Amino acid sequence: MFGVQLTDYDKKVYEEKLADFLPDKIIDAHAHVWTDGMKRKKPEERKGCVSWTELVAPNMTYEDIAETARNVFPGKEVTSLIMGSPTCYLDKVNGYVTDLIKNQGAHGLYCTSYKTTKRDIINAMAQGYLGIKPYQANCAPYIPASEIRIFDFLPHEHLEVMNDLGGIVILHIPRSMRLKDPVNLAQMQEIDERYPNAKVIIAHVGRAYVYEDIGDAFDVIKNTKNLYYDFSANVYDYAMERLIDAVGPQRVLYGSDMPYTKMRMYRINDGGKYVNVVPRGLYGDVSNDKQMRETDESDITLFIYEELLAFRRAAEKLGLTKQDVSDIMYGNAARYLNIK
Repeated sequence: MFGVQLTDYDKKVYEEKLADFLPDKIIDAHAHVWTDGMKRKKPEERKGCVSWTELVAPNMTYEDIAETARNVFPGKEVTSLIMGSPTCYLDKVNGYVTDLIKNQGAHGLYCTSYKTTKRDIINAMAQGYLGIKPYQANCAPYIPASEIRIFDFLPHEHLEVMNDLGGIVILHIPRSMRLKDPVNLAQMQEIDERYPNAKVIIAHVGRAYVYEDIGDAFDVIKNTKNLYYDFSANVYDYAMERLIDAVGPQRVLYGSDMPYTKMRMYRINDGGKYVNVVPRGLYGDVSNDKQMRETDESDITLFIYEELLAFRRAAEKLGLTKQDVSDIMYGNAARYLNIK
């Protein structure tokens, strides 16, 4: 699906609840691109990954990113920080992003695996990449999904390069306990202390999608000094509220996680696990996916709008100013990531 076809209900949501809330300029600090034939399909090549994301979009070109932004944010100017999908064949998807950086002036991140060398990363940065995108599925094959640690797919030598060069790292933390996992929290603290010049961004509010993902994480996070956070693909306003309260609005960024947030859905907490509620039949047979549930409801908007509605609720609860909102949606990324 190229771009997004807005329904009358989508337009009402945007016009009544989002258009005036959002600033005129937006930086999307977390968007994925790939083309047909680049995705890895074998389960052992997608370790630790959910399956429902594969139902949303077969591909996401750079042109699609731009058209989707025009559709979703009418009247706004949107700039995207792109990265290949890290579940692609990395040589293919990095080649695609390299061409976009050279020929289209794109702002891009280089997808890495545990085997990527320091020289590979230095060469990528010399070609115009702004940083790296590691991912849990790109660790050594012998590590069980439940036991993956951050440093298994984001080695210290990669962080050393990013620290030396002031590069960006978008970090999707692993492990089933998500943000509250003590190993994750300890390694996040270590990164914060050892690599202060690396621009490390914890994606998705650390995957805190429901209350049970939080634990005492924000009591730990409030003591960090250098880590930033995005709320891409997260619709849990309480997690956003706790995050902003812990680290302040200057260390929080907007990200879309496109194309996944093209999805029509809303999210519920079912026994401490998130479930995406989607229109019946829209995404094929989802009966075997425990994170998907179908409904016959008609007024269901886009995932991206649900994310931004959650951000608005958190902003209002915290009493954020219009400038705070503008900083989170644009200014922080423009300053921290040097994207204009």
